[in-house]
Amino acid sequence: MAIYKLLLPKMGESVSEATLTNWLKEVGDSIQEDEAVVEIATDKVDSDVPSPVKGILKEKLFDVNSVVQVGEVIALVEIEGEEQQSATDTKEEVEVQQEEAPSEFVDVENTTIPGVDLLEEKSASKSEDYNQSSKFFSPLVKKIAEEEGISVQELETIKGSGIEGRVTKDDVLAYLENRTSQPSIKKEETATPVSSIPTPPPVKSAPVSVVKSMHGDEIIEMDRMRRLIADHMVQSVQTSPHVFSVVEADVTNLVNWRNKVKDDFKKREGENITFTPLFIEAISKAIKDFPMVNVSIDGYNIIKRKNINIGMAAALPSGNLIVPVIKSADQLSLVGISKSVNDLAQRARANKLKPDDTQGGTFTFTNIGAFGNIFGMPIINQPQAAIMAVGTIKKKPAVLETEQGDVIAIRHFMYISMSYDHRVIDGALGGTFIRRVADYLENWDVNRVI
Repeated sequence: MAIYKLLLPKMGESVSEATLTNWLKEVGDSIQEDEAVVEIATDKVDSDVPSPVKGILKEKLFDVNSVVQVGEVIALVEIEGEEQQSATDTKEEVEVQQEEAPSEFVDVENTTIPGVDLLEEKSASKSEDYNQSSKFFSPLVKKIAEEEGISVQELETIKGSGIEGRVTKDDVLAYLENRTSQPSIKKEETATPVSSIPTPPPVKSAPVSVVKSMHGDEIIEMDRMRRLIADHMVQSVQTSPHVFSVVEADVTNLVNWRNKVKDDFKKREGENITFTPLFIEAISKAIKDFPMVNVSIDGYNIIKRKNINIGMAAALPSGNLIVPVIKSADQLSLVGISKSVNDLAQRARANKLKPDDTQGGTFTFTNIGAFGNIFGMPIINQPQAAIMAVGTIKKKPAVLETEQGDVIAIRHFMYISMSYDHRVIDGALGGTFIRRVADYLENWDVNRVI
């Protein structure tokens, strides 16, 4: 019999580690090809790791709640064969994955640089300090802290958004961005010995008010996803100065067109066509007209996104929120957008999304009208610069101009609201963009063939 080494697979460009939350198989259990072996959780979504081979689980190399890096061996599976898979082969596989990953994920802790003994001793000393901390830090977090000169005391002050409050890569990078944005101290012309430079005091977080429970109150601990959402929302408000715009759109033509085609679409495609893909198409068109809405901010640099990847906020049965992403929405037909929307929504409700399904969004859309809301002011989904919400569609009397004069008619109206980052999107751009989305919806072709 041979031994197959099951690796933690690559789960998206920005995902470098995952937490093992539950083993679905025990030692000695048989495993079918493509059968899930272990459940994992990343900063974005929960998922599972299937086995690409058929065999018997021989050994589990990590316990539940362990943080594992992409490319590490997590289990040994006994399969049919004559020779055991060599450790060299597995190591080469991991090295190949590391070479393909961004440079920030490459392990530099064990890299030897000839003639730089002092640097190596300093690095080893820092690693030892991190290990002596009472808090757990992943190898990636320690590496970033080491490269950026973050002391162990300073690292311990960073608020973690990971499971059980663990500090993630995004937490460290956000902390560094805030730290480096502070005014820098001018250096003396004469070099000062390193030993004489005082260590800056740890950054103190704002005091947190203590809320006391009263008699009869029920205390409910947040689950992992709710904690991530809470931290992400607080970070967004602290990062971006939010500005809001609202328009009211007459979507009568849109409503009448959908009512006309929805039955034939259901018979032909086997699924419903909702309003969501129609809104996403209009947003994609408006982004092509105003590409400076499709941006992110890195310090004082504006990153203008090439792809138009629309995140679609979806409510889960648990009450939590998740944002799967429709990649290259502007390149899809209306049928393609509709199928993507339905697929992501169904897999979100069934907790079957993959980590990559929630990665790479450049603009977020949320349909609060599904809950009967008129309009709302959503919080920006960092690191994006804007998020749009649509309210419920209601019939209203409206004054229409005709050749015979003004008349009052019953029309379908809907509010569209948008929150945007005032650091990069001013009121003129934000207001013009949201008006353009409304124009695309109001001028919908009632004779359009889908």
